[in-house]
Amino acid sequence: MEECKFLIVGAGIIGLTLARELLLRGHSDLLIIEKEDAAGRHASGRNSGVLHAGIYYSSDSLKARFCIEGNRMMKEYCRSKGLLLVESGKVIVAPLKEQQEGLHELKRRADRNGAVVHLVNQSELIRLEPYAFSYEDALHSPNTAVIDPLQILGALQQEILDSGKAKILFHTMLLERMGVRAVQTSQGLVRYETLINAAGTYADQIAHKFNLAHDYKIQPFKGTYRQLKRTDLVRGNIYSVPDLKNPFLGIHFCKNAHGEVTLGPTAIPALSRENYGAFDHLEQETLSILFRDAILLVRNPAFRNAASAQIRKYSKKVVFREARTMVPQLTLEDLQPSAKVGIRAQLVHWPSRQLFMDFLIQKDSESLHVLNAVSPAFTSAMAFAKHVVDLL
Repeated sequence: MEECKFLIVGAGIIGLTLARELLLRGHSDLLIIEKEDAAGRHASGRNSGVLHAGIYYSSDSLKARFCIEGNRMMKEYCRSKGLLLVESGKVIVAPLKEQQEGLHELKRRADRNGAVVHLVNQSELIRLEPYAFSYEDALHSPNTAVIDPLQILGALQQEILDSGKAKILFHTMLLERMGVRAVQTSQGLVRYETLINAAGTYADQIAHKFNLAHDYKIQPFKGTYRQLKRTDLVRGNIYSVPDLKNPFLGIHFCKNAHGEVTLGPTAIPALSRENYGAFDHLEQETLSILFRDAILLVRNPAFRNAASAQIRKYSKKVVFREARTMVPQLTLEDLQPSAKVGIRAQLVHWPSRQLFMDFLIQKDSESLHVLNAVSPAFTSAMAFAKHVVDLL
């Protein structure tokens, strides 16, 4: 049996930054449990490594509130620890005439959020990204940067363990709630004063054990990537204007902190919460996930349009045609296979059949649950952790 003051479920970026914030405020006796053999085995360690700059999010959202400050804090952390940080910036292009209004809406959102974004013309765009194309204007985000997510997770883990006031149990899964302030795990009983659920893709299931968030279900989406053979085509990051009715940013070019260029991710409905391959990790829940997908296809037109477009992106040629609108010099042979794949733990408000667009926090007298910790969760994590600990 373990006893602790704070029990944190999940050793991804949210769980680790929450632990760090508690330690910085003088707390001790922390226990983090993680079902995998290391931190960041899922979304936190599989993302693009982009530090976002607060452009896309409605001004009344938690994403807008914490993204810009989180960006600044994460950069400072990288500098203080000597971790990889490439402040390469980003351009957002509108290759089609009908995307221009969406581009200007992004500029308005960025201005409301306090993000630093500049409208640039064709000649300025070419100076920033020589191979990028936009129909008229483009946006330049100088504060966008790239990092190595696994480096940051490793540094956070070491800092937490070095404090002597916290420990991490790997290979430890939360199984059941055992009355007040106690849970059964795969390694035995744990008693706590406060439980913090930062379990990512499984956060809804844990919240339901505490009779919270019953109106919400996580619907997994698979993000696949291609790798570019020609790394000279991209200096930093090239994005296209996304469909603002959905929370996905669409495929984009990203030169990571190691100089490799990836194209992705897709947002294809996944068959399970860990369905990284074509048909691996099929589980009993797969039928329920497929059933919910079918209902969303019927009841949510935006989801139906996005899903039908995304499923086609299993095809290399479909991805190529979309990518070439942003970088016309791209050739089909430039796209190489990539082992990189991730799962987005997208929250759905089930009564309305709508994809939830923001982070969500629910709590009771003994527990706090972080749901929908999707992009820009990694960027926002350190600022978001301050907010969560304030709530505690």
